[in-house]
Order: sequence, then C-alpha cells, then structure tokens
Amino acid sequence: MTRTQRPLAALALYALLGTSTAIAQPAPAPKAAPTGEVRGDAWAHTAESLAASVQQADVVLPESLTGGAVWAGKFKDIPPLRGGKAPVVLFLHGSSGLGLKAIGEWQRWLATLGIASVAPDSFALPGRVTYTSPISKEQYERIHAMRLAEITPALKAVASQPWADTSKLVLAGASEGGVPVARYAGNEFAARMIFAWSCEANYFVTEPKNALPQDRPVLNLISASDPFFSSANTWLGHAIAKGHCGDALKDNKYSTVTLIPGAPHTLLNVPQARAVTAGFLRDALKTEAR
Repeated sequence: MTRTQRPLAALALYALLGTSTAIAQPAPAPKAAPTGEVRGDAWAHTAESLAASVQQADVVLPESLTGGAVWAGKFKDIPPLRGGKAPVVLFLHGSSGLGLKAIGEWQRWLATLGIASVAPDSFALPGRVTYTSPISKEQYERIHAMRLAEITPALKAVASQPWADTSKLVLAGASEGGVPVARYAGNEFAARMIFAWSCEANYFVTEPKNALPQDRPVLNLISASDPFFSSANTWLGHAIAKGHCGDALKDNKYSTVTLIPGAPHTLLNVPQARAVTAGFLRDALKTEAR
C-alpha cells in the first residue's frame, strides 16, 4: 500500500493509501472505558417505520433535474421535475441522525457536482434506541442489523424514481451508517463510500462481517486520529488496529483509502475530504464532478 503525503495549511496532512501497508501508530497505554448508556427501547424496524424512513428521507436534487435552483426537502415532497436523470448517493447517517448539520451541507455540495442524494431517516422508528458509547457488542449488533434493513426499501424507492440513473447509484454512510455500507451484500451499487468507519474488529462489532465488492470502486475516508475507531481511542478493543479499511480492501484494485490527520470524526465537509470524494465520484461514475 503506497503512502503519499502533501503539506497543507496549518501543518495539516492527508495521506492516500494504495497497496503497501501503512506505518502502524504506537498504541496508547490501556485506559478504562467510560460507562456507556442506552436510551429508548425500539431495536428493530417495523414495516411501517421502514416505509417512513424513506418518506422522511432528506433529499437534495441538482439543478440538472429541477431546471432551476437546487431543491432540498423530504422524499415525500419531491416536486415535479423537468426530466432527465442524475447519479444518486444513498446515504446512511450516523448515530446522531439527520439533525447533524454537516449532512445537509454535504448533500447540497453533492448537488453542485450534479449528483442527487437521498438520506433515509432511521429515527422514523418510534422509540428508536440511542446510546453513549461504549455499550455491549450484542447491543451494537442489534443496531447494525436495524441499519442494514434500511438499505433495501430505500434502494427500491430510489430506483423507482424516473430521475434516478440506476447505473450510477452509490451507497454511502458515516460512522454507525458506515457499518451497513461495508456489510451490504447486494451488487446494485456502482460504488460505495465509507466515512469514519474502519471495517475492523473492535468494540463496535462482534466481528466486521464485511461484504465489500472487490470489483467495484470503494472509498474509505477516516481521520488518522479518529476518536472512536483509531488507536487514539484507548478503549478501542484492538491492540494492533490500523484504523482504516485497508485490509478489507486489499484485493480491490479500485479502492481508495484516505486518512486525514487531525480531522474530526465527522469529516464529510473537511476540504481534503471533499476533494478526495469529488475525485472518487468523478472516476467511479465517469461524471464531470468538480
């Protein structure tokens, strides 16, 4: 995995990983994990909540579809459009839900690239569990199963839209939403993007259970010092973790793994992240993303 570095403002660096092994960071001294907490009591979707997760999805459509300004709203409120088709990113939010301002900003940025986006609302499930990490692996796995279940109905809904270019669908997710992206076994997506998840064994999963394609483009973008999934987390639960999806993608020659030193956990809109994402989408979808 080759590793290149470029100096940036304020001494920030970002690294693009190719095919040689990245230099391992020394693990910090073990530290007792904080006490986690679970709130809510709904651990699995119903048919009604899955349907609602789509209808309440945050959608942003580019000017090429509207014939005017970028449109942003809920899936259920999509207006009549001018015709034509656009690539679509199906995005699974993290544990904070769609209330995270960064998601809407990122979706609007995608629209400037001519790409539509749909972000289902996992919190359409009444009483959906929330948590402060760490909780038990068994509890995390119930949440991961819930999130994985959200993909199929959202995909069907997107594919039914006349404006969706079904040959250019991208499955993406961040943090909690990145796990189902890595685990989804279908082949309907032209590419995948995993933000702020490392695809490794750690406190967050019983085992990774990755089902990433080896013949389609995959982007993994994460902070080199991610507070949850890198060795910066003293209760990570994996003494030799690399903090990225490189091992899971070692046989995929179309993959890109990008580490951004000093970036926050939510890094969708960090300038380096946007630059890498735009280039990845341009190449993966053969669009004019800029």
